[in-house]
Amino acid sequence: MRILLAGATGVIGRPLLTLLARAGHTVTGTTRSAARAPIISDAGATPAVVDVFDAAALREVARAARPEVVIHQLTDLPEEPDPGKIAASLAANARVRVEGTPNLIAAAKAAGARRMIAQSIAFAYAPGPEPRAETDPLLPAASSVSAKGVHALEDAVTGTPGLDGIVLRYGRLYGPGTWTPVAQGRGPLHVDAAAHAALLALTRGSPGIYNIAEDDGALTISKAREQLGFDPSFRL
Repeated sequence: MRILLAGATGVIGRPLLTLLARAGHTVTGTTRSAARAPIISDAGATPAVVDVFDAAALREVARAARPEVVIHQLTDLPEEPDPGKIAASLAANARVRVEGTPNLIAAAKAAGARRMIAQSIAFAYAPGPEPRAETDPLLPAASSVSAKGVHALEDAVTGTPGLDGIVLRYGRLYGPGTWTPVAQGRGPLHVDAAAHAALLALTRGSPGIYNIAEDDGALTISKAREQLGFDPSFRL
């Protein structure tokens, strides 16, 4: 299968590149940094240096890749868990979701893609009893810049006619490349299991939203288990 992986050198993008290569897919991976392009080529994929905010360039990358599926793993977060840097990055990360997502969707449709899989978060639910299900309300979009970004991304991915949109609401990531090597907080998720969920969603699952996390009682993951075959214990 031909895949366009946007955000291929990110925390989830890197293990996902490995999984896609093992599965025999033909992958074009995007990165904003030319210095990171070798990470993509070393994984057996074709690198494309492009900024998601450059709609025209992104469309050309997609047309060259001719993807059947587009995977949206784009974020704009610091590599270090510095509270000041994290706080300063929230607006930039939300901009990726609010402005970048429509550009990626337009590029996907122009290239003839039939499916999009996108990264969201499972810790944006409004207060309520656990476990939280996909049908439970999120925090209002006006409550924070992050909530605005989540609403914008999820609405765009699941509401675009002609594109089967799957949103993976990831739990709190841990493992290689993340801010913490071990699970912390409610609804944790190892980065390898996060990547594997995206791989499964290439061919499994009806369009819609899925909680992707460990089964600690914070989130209901039965839908992901049943439709995607998701296993939170998966490791590379």
